[in-house]
Amino acid sequence: MNADPLTYPEKDHYTADDLLAILAILRDPDNGCPWDKVQTHMSIRMNFLEEAYEAVDAIDLNDPTLLCEELGDVLMQVGFHTQIEQEAGNFTWQQVCDGVCRKLIDRHPHIFGGDTSIKDWDALKNKEKGRVTLQDDLDSVPKALPALMRAAKLQRRAARAGVTVETTPAELETLAGQVAAGENAEAALGELLFKAAALARQVGLDPEQALQKANATFTAAPH
Repeated sequence: MNADPLTYPEKDHYTADDLLAILAILRDPDNGCPWDKVQTHMSIRMNFLEEAYEAVDAIDLNDPTLLCEELGDVLMQVGFHTQIEQEAGNFTWQQVCDGVCRKLIDRHPHIFGGDTSIKDWDALKNKEKGRVTLQDDLDSVPKALPALMRAAKLQRRAARAGVTVETTPAELETLAGQVAAGENAEAALGELLFKAAALARQVGLDPEQALQKANATFTAAPH
C-alpha cells in the first residue's frame, strides 16, 4: 500500500474524462492498485463479456436504474482496455471516439450525406471492411459469441449469399438417435444443435432467445 494515500477531487458530477484519469491512476506501475496495474486484455477478457451480459439482463428486466449502473461498468471496461493500449502507445481514447464517430457518419449516408439510394446496409458494411467473399463475411462473425447465437448468425449471412442450411424433423430425429446411441456423439450433437438453429430460422424464430426462455421456464419451475 502507498505510504501516502492518493486522493481524487470530490465533484458533484464525474465525467468520462474523470473515468480515464482514475483508470490511469489505478494502472500506474508504481503507485497503482496491485490488481489493476497487472491486468492484461486476456486476464479481463471474460469480465468484459460478463459486464455486457449484465447490461443485457438489466434491459430484459426493464430496470433503468440497474441499466445505468451496468452501462457504467461496460464503459469502464472500454476505458480499461483503451488505457492498456494507450500505455503501449497503440491508440488513445480520443482515437477510439474519433473512429466510432466516423463509422457512424459513414454508415448513415441517408442522414449525413443526403444519399437515400442505399438500401443494403450489410453490403455497405462489407465494402467498408473490404469483405468481398462469403468466406470473408463468415470469418468476421465473432468467435466469442455464444455458440447457438453464432450458428444462427453464420446461417443468416450464408443465406444472404444464397447458401442456405435446411433441415427436417426426420433429420433432427436421426441426429438425436446417433447422440443417444453414442455414435460419434459429440459431432452428432454439434450437428443437431446447428440444424436446430436452422429450423428456428426456417420458422422465423431466434434460437438463442428460445433457449433463454426455456432456461427461464426451467429455473422458475419448482424443483
